[in-house]
Amino acid sequence: MSESPASPEHSYQPAAVEGAAQKFWDDTRAFEVTEQPGKPKFFCLSMLPYPSGALHMGHVRNYTIGDVISRYQRMTGKNVLQPMGWDAFGLPAENAAIKNATAPAKWTWANIDHMRAQLKSLGYAIDWSREFATCSPDYYVHEQRMFTRLMKKGLAYRRNSVVNWDPVDQTVLANEQVIDGRGWRSGALVEKREIPQWFLKITDYAQELLDGLDTLDGWPDSVKTMQRNWIGRSEGLEIRFRVDGEDEPLTVYTTRPDTLMGVTFISIAGEHPLALKAAASNPELAAFLDDLKRGGVSEAELEAQDKRGMATGQWAIHPVTGEDVPIYVANFVLMGYGTGAVMAVPAHDQRDWEFAKAYGLPVKPVIVPASVRDALAEIGSHVAEHDDPMAVALGAHGPIDVVEIDAAVAVVRDYLEGIEQREAQTERGFLVNSGDFSGMDFDAAFDALAARFEAEGSGRRKVNFRLRDWGVSRQRYWGCPIPVIYCADCGALPVPEDQLPVLLPEDVADAFANPGVVHSPIKSDPEWRKTTCPSCGKPAERETDTFDTFMESSWYYARYTSPGAADMVDNRAKYWTPVDQYIGGIEHAILHLLYFRFYHKLLRDEGLVDSDEPATRLLTQGMVIADTYYRENPNGSKDWINPADVEVARDEKGRVTGAKLRSDGQPVLIGGVEKMSKSKNNGVDPQAMIARYGADTVRLFSMFASPPELSLEWNEAGVEGMSRFLRRLWTQVQRHVEGGAAGGFDAAAATPAQKTLRRQLHEAIQKIGDDYGRRHSFNTAIAAVMELLNAVAKFDGASANGRALRQECLEAMVLLLNPITPHASHALWQALGHPETLLEDLPFPQADPAALQRDAVTLAVQVNGKLRGTIEVAVDASREAIEAIALAEPNVQAFLSGLAVRKVIVVPGKIVNVVAG
Repeated sequence: MSESPASPEHSYQPAAVEGAAQKFWDDTRAFEVTEQPGKPKFFCLSMLPYPSGALHMGHVRNYTIGDVISRYQRMTGKNVLQPMGWDAFGLPAENAAIKNATAPAKWTWANIDHMRAQLKSLGYAIDWSREFATCSPDYYVHEQRMFTRLMKKGLAYRRNSVVNWDPVDQTVLANEQVIDGRGWRSGALVEKREIPQWFLKITDYAQELLDGLDTLDGWPDSVKTMQRNWIGRSEGLEIRFRVDGEDEPLTVYTTRPDTLMGVTFISIAGEHPLALKAAASNPELAAFLDDLKRGGVSEAELEAQDKRGMATGQWAIHPVTGEDVPIYVANFVLMGYGTGAVMAVPAHDQRDWEFAKAYGLPVKPVIVPASVRDALAEIGSHVAEHDDPMAVALGAHGPIDVVEIDAAVAVVRDYLEGIEQREAQTERGFLVNSGDFSGMDFDAAFDALAARFEAEGSGRRKVNFRLRDWGVSRQRYWGCPIPVIYCADCGALPVPEDQLPVLLPEDVADAFANPGVVHSPIKSDPEWRKTTCPSCGKPAERETDTFDTFMESSWYYARYTSPGAADMVDNRAKYWTPVDQYIGGIEHAILHLLYFRFYHKLLRDEGLVDSDEPATRLLTQGMVIADTYYRENPNGSKDWINPADVEVARDEKGRVTGAKLRSDGQPVLIGGVEKMSKSKNNGVDPQAMIARYGADTVRLFSMFASPPELSLEWNEAGVEGMSRFLRRLWTQVQRHVEGGAAGGFDAAAATPAQKTLRRQLHEAIQKIGDDYGRRHSFNTAIAAVMELLNAVAKFDGASANGRALRQECLEAMVLLLNPITPHASHALWQALGHPETLLEDLPFPQADPAALQRDAVTLAVQVNGKLRGTIEVAVDASREAIEAIALAEPNVQAFLSGLAVRKVIVVPGKIVNVVAG
């Protein structure tokens, strides 16, 4: 039956439909939830946004994924919490305030108001009664209280630390915020500075954080692997080298003690006490150390740069051989990692090899693979009375019969020349040139050296972690004040809990009156700093650093569970936690998600939650990407042009053949597909799309264009396609409704066509429920509804039973799509004859097992392995009957002409293969 347009008064008007649905949800407070102990709960959480001023398509995709999951889970009978808040502190707000000569608080709150309205226009099922902004004292007071408790437990402490310092933004940068030696926002060359910083002892939880990954079956393997690597557990030896003229030994940590006999120098960090002592009497070394301060402090950056160093003039004593080993300052050694000193083995570490080659230091091989070990044994078996130089070098003695062992000599020479001329050999093997340890493999050498050093008191076994304690101090203004008081007599003390919160002053417009000036109002205000020591009562000063904003985002999820609680959380947190589904970008895999896990353990140890991990399932959605277009400037720079301003030409196969700017008709260059960003001007305004197509269409496209974990390529033609689909569904419902009320479907009186459509319906229900609940494969769920709509459109449902089946199909499609297109579903459900209600309180459609039963099945028929036809047989047809029907199929008969049937193979429910010859 062909479709006809809906009458104008019943046409799909997204703005009106969405406004009506949202008003109903607001009036009924539809998504506000409370604890219901007898009902299964589901806490669905998307990472909270930074209030930058406007939503982008990445936000839309992220929060639509969460909303689809939330609405579906509520339709399965769960008590669903989906909250929203604002990660409101941070450098962008302060920089915007500096640029615009306004106070950060004013800028932030205005952005929150605007973005909240944008989120509401998308119809998300959010419990807005739990909303908060992390810059509110009602929020950060609890963070301050927790910090004071951690200070008392020794889990928060202060020490000097070498940091990345951005001289323009005037703040510490995390390693990940330093790109090619420059600040990620300012572009300024980053400096190393040693300044006092506050830390949280995340290293006390390193092993638990590592072990906990094995329990997170619902987290992507890629995220768990990144966290394992970041935590970086290693087992090694801590070895002490005596230093000439020094009372204190030089301690190194190594995971390769088997290479100890190959140490030819020691490398230390520029901030190491030995380096500073040597520089005091060596101006050239002092200048070199000063130069090192301009480098970054991340491992990745240090690995990539040229290896540079300088001799200190100091010597360490090898703990086994007693030989003198020179000590060098090297630019690739970090004071914050390990002990700030590394035993250098150029033959078996590529970084040390490069340094040794640059400074003419010895390269001494002490590890060989099995092939070289066997060659050495061959050489040794031919040793006679006088020494051969090469044999001596390899630990053998006597002359070598080169004629007999030429191949063995070649193996050894190639190996040694490779180390000497090309690169280090870093694989484990067998020890040579190592005295009593020669011939041992890695494990045997490890155990023997450990036993020796432990007996001598000059070393020990040690488990080490790459993970460093979390530095939480930041030097800028717009953040949570660190609740510490400094007293000249009593030292650093936590602010008493009854004096919290330490309020960040927000009325600081005067401090930001000069555009471009960077400073902190609390650092420059002596009145704000003044206070009294809580211990002795003497005058004291407040800490003027503020918390890293990762602090706020590490526990925000828990605060959602306990709005208004006097402490961080109350017993309601034990009902809602852990989060059942967490959603956010893969870029947060390490820092945020690691701190998120760590802080949950702190809450647990305070008795505030009773689970070990904060979230049982994690979905990391892909980026939203789009085409880029540009024109080149005479100086080589590029002017990026928004795709909305470009007209694209395509060939008959849809391939792009060119592009031009709409305003002047002149060509533009195609830059490829990249992540939506301001820098490439390829972002799409969600509000413009909502105004043009409606929120449901934008939501639908966001879920249909790609599986959630993969990148989504923005394509407005695809958005238009989703709009047409929604309008087709709307039209089908209106046409059906115009035919009058429909009765109940009588399965016993169903025609074959009706049975087929009903089976298709319930197969779709079965698949879509699995797509939503288990697989999170929303694109295939939408595709299944599209197929079902096509089948309904072709179905001749003029009879009473046919109209009843059409009603069942349309109602099911409305409910199946509700998690993705809730506004249209809300309106269409009423159009189908139901009173206005919250669809999330209706049960998600369930497949009827009886409807899934098939009377007949279609089988492919092959002749000698090639498909020659299909047949339809009863599901309970005998093998003999299937053979007879297959052989009688006309096309099969044509290919059997002149051949004798030798064998018929029947694979039940799938295929018939006729073997003939």
